[in-house]
Amino acid sequence: MDSASRDEQKKRGLKRFFKSFGYSIEGLKYAYKYEQSMFIHLTMLCFVIIFGLILRISLMEWIICIILCGLVIATELINTAIEAVVDLTCPKIHPLAKIAKDTASAAVFVFAITAAISGLIIFVPKIIDLIKSL
Repeated sequence: MDSASRDEQKKRGLKRFFKSFGYSIEGLKYAYKYEQSMFIHLTMLCFVIIFGLILRISLMEWIICIILCGLVIATELINTAIEAVVDLTCPKIHPLAKIAKDTASAAVFVFAITAAISGLIIFVPKIIDLIKSL
């Protein structure tokens, strides 16, 4: 691609700004449709919202949950993008391609474990209190 066509693609404007939301939605739809992990992350997000409302978590706890859920989902999207680029540039199995895909997946795993542990710290005491009050 020459610089003139790249400059044309990168023009700013209100129309381009709103079109960019459409591209983002397409990326989310793709990940939801083809990435099993994205379905799991979104399901867990629904549980966090439901239990957060039922257990009346504090504002700070909501902020923590929202940030962590957002980071897990964003990392999954980055992982999906990395996998797609690796598959595009290296259609045959290569040890370096495997490392790229495995470490991107590991990043999602680390964020998901961190979010799960944080969720347990937030929700378990509230669930215990709820059970004790019954």
